[in-house]
Formats: sequence, C-alpha cells, structure tokens
Amino acid sequence: MRLDDLDPSDNVRDLGVGSGGGGGLGGLGGLIGFLPLLLGRKMGCGTVLIIGAVIAFFMFSGGGLGIMGGQQAGQEQASGAAKACDTEAELFSCRVLESTEQTWTEVFREQGASYQPATLNFYSRGANSGCGAAQSAMGPFYCPPDQGIYLDTQFFSELETRMGAAGDVAQAYVIAHEVGHHIQGLTGQLDKARQLQARASQAEGNAIQVQVELTADCYAGVWVGRNRDRLEAGDIEEGLRAAHQIGDDTLMRSAGQAPVESMFTHGSSEQRMAALKKGIESGNPSACENLG
Repeated sequence: MRLDDLDPSDNVRDLGVGSGGGGGLGGLGGLIGFLPLLLGRKMGCGTVLIIGAVIAFFMFSGGGLGIMGGQQAGQEQASGAAKACDTEAELFSCRVLESTEQTWTEVFREQGASYQPATLNFYSRGANSGCGAAQSAMGPFYCPPDQGIYLDTQFFSELETRMGAAGDVAQAYVIAHEVGHHIQGLTGQLDKARQLQARASQAEGNAIQVQVELTADCYAGVWVGRNRDRLEAGDIEEGLRAAHQIGDDTLMRSAGQAPVESMFTHGSSEQRMAALKKGIESGNPSACENLG
C-alpha cells in the first residue's frame, strides 16, 4: 500500500517505555499477546482470553482490535516524553492514521458532519490510558474515554510470526479497525451496544460484541475501498488473509480447542472476511449495518 507521500498525522503521541506486561507474548502467565485484539472483551468490565491447556473467558470489556472500557487513569508514564513516528513501524502507522483521517473527514462531510480524529498512542511494554493500564500483552485497543488508540508496534511482529498475517496491509488493517471503533464512538454505537450488553446474558453480550467488531472490520474496509488508488497487487488478498487469521474459530482451533460460537466475540473467519470485503466493495459506511 503506497502511503509514502503522506505526512504523518499530528494526532499521535509516544508514551515511551513503561513497566509490566512484557513484549509480544511475555507476561501475564502465558497470556497470548495478540488475542485481546482478536477475541475482544465485553465493554464495561476488564477481561482477557488466557490460553494454556484450556481457553477461559472471564469478564468482557472490549479489547484490542476492540474496545477497552474503564475509568480515567491519573498516573504519569514511566518514562519521559518520546518522539512519535520516529521508527519505521511508527512512521507507517502515523501515515495510516493520516489517511484514515482524510477519508473519514470526507465521509463525515458528505453526511453534513465534522470528524474529530482519534489520538494514536505508541508505547512499549506498558503505559496508562484513559481506560486504565495498558500492557503489550493486551494487544492494540481503543479507549472511548480518551478517544485513544493504544499500540505497541511490536504487535506487528507477532501478527506476522505468530498469526501468519504478514504485510503492510495487515498492519494497516489493525489501525483502521481501531479507527472503526472510534467512528462507532462518535456515532453513538458503542454507547448503544454497552446499554444492550448491560441487560444481556453472556452469550447475548458476546453476540452484540461480534456485531460491534464486524462493523469495525467493515469500516476498515470502507477506508481501504476509498483508497484503491493506493493499493498494490495482492493488497486486498493480504487484508482478507489477515481477517481470516483473526477469526474466533481459527484462533480456537489453533489453540487446540473446538470452536464454540456462543463464545465468539469478534466473529468467525468467514464473517470477518465478509465484513471487510463488504466495506471495501461498497466504500460506504451505511453498508456496514446488520452484519453477521
């Protein structure tokens, strides 16, 4: 995907190196670092999916490639101010964010509204967010209270080596998905989903979360579809492959577990690919309703 002509977004921060969590798959007693991005957490209470001999879902609170709920944290970062966009991975991410800002500004303008960008927060190992502590093991996530996307770019390496989802479009998909959650926050969808989940059983809450995540996938596709002139041969296939690799059923199988649909929180591989493809083909966010 050709983004080299874009200046980095101004809506970025580098929170530096914090403590705890470890890089990649380290920390939290064997927590698989990328899984919150893939399997999510119900908005409103913290949770993770821990894989060892078994898969155990605890409370659900929107995670990476998802949403994390919580209260504003007041602690300072472990390290001083750092410069954002100063590594290859960060620079690419900053350009992706800039491109999403241009695209969604145009979409909102078409609807007679103005777009308020999210802030992309880079960190290493650990940091504080408006939703509480952020750790590398949690994977990327969107925090509604501070409208921030939190990303340890080491995750890109995990995405390639552990998930088999290599390439710049796979990485861009991660950021575009989180921006998709920001769109949902701006349009009131996250609040509506949270209200519905508060009255739902766990299985019903998971199904609501699946719809939230598939819509964010579709919004990521809208961004791709509206930037076709930047695509290179094989880019769409690369994005769809990434969507397949992070489907709940694929993740459960790779963990040696039989897929259980009632435990899905992000959607099956087929659903995620279909949602992303729908956004790409339509280029229209209204096409992202009633997915699943």
